[in-house]
Amino acid sequence: MTVVHRRRQAQDDIQRAADYYFREGGAKLELRFIDAVEAAIQHIAAHPATGSPRYADALRIPGLRCWPVKCFPYLVFYIERAVQADVWRLLHKQRDIPAWMQNAEQAQ
Repeated sequence: MTVVHRRRQAQDDIQRAADYYFREGGAKLELRFIDAVEAAIQHIAAHPATGSPRYADALRIPGLRCWPVKCFPYLVFYIERAVQADVWRLLHKQRDIPAWMQNAEQAQ
């Protein structure tokens, strides 16, 4: 199993989305969301090469992949490295993903 490292921006994205679900639907919905994110990250740890490379070419970020969060409109963006997977962002599917990812790339 691959070690997964969550960058600060990814942690902030997860917290912001969890807070939103808490405000909109309460603690149960927030916990369902967090569980779904954790399941997505566990999938990445177990099978890092299965994420879609869809945005890698458009953003010119070699190795960038994304994996969907089940039952929620979010994607986990990560890069598979030799010894770990770096989770960069958790973004809503309706966002301007190239713009949001370029902000993350500049912060690295």
